[in-house]
Amino acid sequence: MDIARIKRVKPLMDRRFGMFIHWGIYSVPARASRSEWIRNVDRVTIEDYQPYFDTFNPVDYDPKKWARLAKEAGMKYAVLTTKHHDGFCLFDSQYTDYKSTNTPCGRDLVKEYVEAFRAEGIMVGLYYSLLDWHHPDYPAYGDMHHPMRDNREFKGQGEHFERYVEYLHNQVRELLTNYGKIDIMWFDFHYGEMTGEKWEATKLVKMAREINPDLIIDDRLGGDIKVEEPVYYAGDFGSPEQMIPAGGVRDYKGNPIPWETCMTLNDNWGYSQRDMNYKSAKHVIRMLVECASKGGNLILNVGPDARGNIPKKSIEILKEVGEWMRLNGESIYGCGIADYPKPEWGRITKGEKAVYLHAIDLNQDTISMTNFPYKVKMATRLSDGSLLSMAEPWNVDSYDGENNVFVHMPPFPVLDPVDEVIKLDIE
Repeated sequence: MDIARIKRVKPLMDRRFGMFIHWGIYSVPARASRSEWIRNVDRVTIEDYQPYFDTFNPVDYDPKKWARLAKEAGMKYAVLTTKHHDGFCLFDSQYTDYKSTNTPCGRDLVKEYVEAFRAEGIMVGLYYSLLDWHHPDYPAYGDMHHPMRDNREFKGQGEHFERYVEYLHNQVRELLTNYGKIDIMWFDFHYGEMTGEKWEATKLVKMAREINPDLIIDDRLGGDIKVEEPVYYAGDFGSPEQMIPAGGVRDYKGNPIPWETCMTLNDNWGYSQRDMNYKSAKHVIRMLVECASKGGNLILNVGPDARGNIPKKSIEILKEVGEWMRLNGESIYGCGIADYPKPEWGRITKGEKAVYLHAIDLNQDTISMTNFPYKVKMATRLSDGSLLSMAEPWNVDSYDGENNVFVHMPPFPVLDPVDEVIKLDIE
């Protein structure tokens, strides 16, 4: 990765934890069948989808509440779906009538989101789908994902795809110029022949960089970010979905590259009233720790309902995560891979002047590490700052290796059952 990309993406990677927000008119049917993919899954026509547009009126929408929740959860950046695959826009675009300002809502929802999250000091990101199942020039019949892919009446749609590409570029320009400086542009997604220059990706990214040279862009326009010299539009970071890669994300030579995994809090991205299969706060915390220990970020999704409320269960979980982050966030923000193998009792993250031991599965009262690559000055319990003993055992001579480290842990009843973090100050 070139120096410019490293410098550009570092502010995002240092934040480690973000909020993804999937929201649109698909929150009205609130279906369990992939929610935001309802048109695809159920082959819904534009006409049958129209009632959700006609009734969309999120009277409870208050992005200031969303931003405060994100901040309380310890999230340092956020990404909102400005337009998903159904083509509906949450912003007042001059290039379409299919937008929130033309629904009973009558509001530019993106504008309010940007202002609210920026006010809380949270890095602002915008998601934009490259797909568009509403636009008349987007390929339909025979396309891999279009709801009308099997409907011969739509054969021929997409013959003037260049008009859709112009529309796409125009809307991205709007998003990057109408709301002040945007930090992250999260494109989604390429497939089959619909990749790279099909979207005129080089031209698109050049335009975006002219508007904001510091703009951080994901890797879903196409191109392989893992090669030695990625194409211009390959993106600044990898974006695995619903999984954490075993070794993090690395290039083909084995070198780590910036990455972020996107995860749902339950089983759906958009709101689904029947989906109560939520991850626990413990699960979320351990995912976050795993990502950070492998040099990656976690962006965790919430799906607000049709009234604009984040589900109560999501709020409860995020607040619980936030309490752990309040005490232990130092071991996450600005931290990454430590030059030491993963221990059997947990994980390790490394900051600039400290190494953090995440005791997740500890079955003894002393942590011992052989051939530790850092000179440790002292060990403290991160959550309360209490000093821990590093006295060598009487039989230390029987240990193999050099620079062996011993940390005598607090009593087991005191240990955090989710993740007890020990801070090692290093030279």
